[in-house]
Amino acid sequence: MKGSDVIKTTVVGSYPVPDWLRALPSRDSMRDAVMAVMKVQELAGIDVISDGELARFDFNHPETNGMIDYFTRPMTNIDGQLGLAELQAFRAEQKMAYRLEPAGVIRGPVGAGTLNLADPYAMARALTSLPLKFTITSPYMLAKPLVDEHYGDLEARVLALAEILGDQVAQIDAPVVQVDEANLPGTPEDAPIAARGINRVLRDCKAERGVHLCFGNYGGQTIQRGLFRDLLPFFNELECDHLILEFARRGYDELEVFRDLKPEISLGLGVVDIKDNEVETADDLARRIEGAVGLLGAERIKWVHPDCGFWMLQRSVADRKMTALVAGRDAFAG
Repeated sequence: MKGSDVIKTTVVGSYPVPDWLRALPSRDSMRDAVMAVMKVQELAGIDVISDGELARFDFNHPETNGMIDYFTRPMTNIDGQLGLAELQAFRAEQKMAYRLEPAGVIRGPVGAGTLNLADPYAMARALTSLPLKFTITSPYMLAKPLVDEHYGDLEARVLALAEILGDQVAQIDAPVVQVDEANLPGTPEDAPIAARGINRVLRDCKAERGVHLCFGNYGGQTIQRGLFRDLLPFFNELECDHLILEFARRGYDELEVFRDLKPEISLGLGVVDIKDNEVETADDLARRIEGAVGLLGAERIKWVHPDCGFWMLQRSVADRKMTALVAGRDAFAG
């Protein structure tokens, strides 16, 4: 049986922004960049590819590649203009040392506004015949860096954002939809709220549903501290088909935690370290996969991938890591 029939390869989402898109941002440049990014993944042999999340690139927030502001800025009643008192309130409440300014202020009931996630997906969909995943930031992660002057309650604003995102996801026919969450590991006590928000986003999704959780990739640095054991209740509350988790940087000592993951959810294994320029060998990656399968069983490990997005790396490094990922999966499959 071929490796791709047993364990699929994928990327988490982002890719280094090509120089010509930085220099001349336009719809034509975006189209060319997306096409190039997807072709690189095709040549590497990746089973389920992404558009590189290039539509999100934001010169004002290069550390996060627009992961927050891209979604919240177009929404109605989220104001990007903050007064000094609002800025001070955010800094006092949020405990986000890596982000000193909020993404905006919620001044009334949020609405979709001009957010139209189906448009960039449709552009990418027309440029490849390979299975293409659609990625979206978790409503919990979006809610955290917002000053709330309307809802007055974290869960209320998470669910309000989730309604908007869920309605848009329902209009997207991607074979895989992935929700990304990188804030919860630092506040696992919010797990029930985060899970309810993510489940609402995925409620009307007909695709394979994935949830990516990592401990941060802000400027190429880990931000959150925590343990997978503390997050197991969160994972078991999710109504998804698979998880996409980082292990290459953290190590694999926590794998045994996932013996208690509910059987409906398969595990995606991070085997490529995106915070290191060294390119892993196929043998190294095959051994990592073999160790995880030996511990948790072949029925649990269904995906292998990088720990997080590639956007902080040089393109040449990202490309070689993708090639190594496929070679390592194939070496494991024999």
